Amino acid sequence: MGCAGLSLAVHMIRSGKFSDKKILLIDKEKKDKNDRTWCFWETGDGAFEDVVYHKWERSWFHADDFSELLDLSPYQYKMIRGIDYYRYCLDIINAHPKFDIIYAPVEEFFQHQDSASVKAGGVMYTAGFIFNSIMLKPPQIRNGKYYLLQHFKGWIIETEKETFNTNEATLMDFRPSQEQGTTFVYVMPFSPTRALVEYTLFSPTLLDEQKYTDGLKEYMRSTLNITEYTVIEEEFGIIPMTNHRFKAAEGRILHLGTAGGQTKASSGYTFRFIQKNSVNIIESLLTYGDPFHINTSGSKRFAWYDSILLNILNYKTLEGRYIFKRLFKRNSPAKILRFLDNETNFAQEFRLLNTLPQWPFMKAGIVEFFK
Repeated sequence: MGCAGLSLAVHMIRSGKFSDKKILLIDKEKKDKNDRTWCFWETGDGAFEDVVYHKWERSWFHADDFSELLDLSPYQYKMIRGIDYYRYCLDIINAHPKFDIIYAPVEEFFQHQDSASVKAGGVMYTAGFIFNSIMLKPPQIRNGKYYLLQHFKGWIIETEKETFNTNEATLMDFRPSQEQGTTFVYVMPFSPTRALVEYTLFSPTLLDEQKYTDGLKEYMRSTLNITEYTVIEEEFGIIPMTNHRFKAAEGRILHLGTAGGQTKASSGYTFRFIQKNSVNIIESLLTYGDPFHINTSGSKRFAWYDSILLNILNYKTLEGRYIFKRLFKRNSPAKILRFLDNETNFAQEFRLLNTLPQWPFMKAGIVEFFK
């Protein structure tokens, strides 16, 4: 019952096509805490517009020698709070008579010829298909693949004075020290006195816990000029940035979310890819009677682009902040966001990639192509 499982359940209910099926949701704990936020960009109203906590049409990009307020049109940058999403989805699911929910830890999966089983809380449950979003064990990374981490600590802060412009977010601010790896901060203001400030890194290893706190405090003091504030909520997260190919399916089990490879390797964004995948699963079920006929056209090309960036970050050929600065300085935000959503064609991608340092990207591209 994370983002991917709940999304698929809601898409199934909204399709109106599964009223003859009994569907079971399993999670080890109740979803009653605001344990995370999801940020993403989107044109128009999306499937979960009712629970968008805030959205922004303009966003700042900062580097040491370049700052620009970006007009994101036709996109909006949106944020959904975990607790709002859980409540919304569970209200829809609980109103559907064919859904059951149990709370128990998932222990093991089993394959049969025409079904699959899951053992949870010591009890075995069998179904025609299982949709799984749990990585029961870490992926085995083969030679030639990269496994970086996007790790972050965020505070929702309340200030005494009116400080923030609620119409303008900060998408990436690379002005903090890059000593620990590619480091940036993003700021999502909800009111003149309240905002989410997130200290984020791309690197192979995590920091000592205190360093995230130090990074947030320093950014608040030196960049936002805020010294008086209260931390209302705190979150910490780790997102894999890897070109490891996660198995989408094993027998009658289809993997979802990060476990199914729905996290964008070069950016860590997942929410929109989960929604697209949910729609594709529904179409496959209705057309073919199984969830495995999913259109993956173009996916290899975008996986190659992701591998190129991971190669450069892994070997520190170029600084991450320099790459993103070039990208945003020489391209419109709409073109960049469409590219990061895997929704461009080859000609558009060629023009965009041609604005980046050509020799390092060409060299990494050749290496990754022949892998």
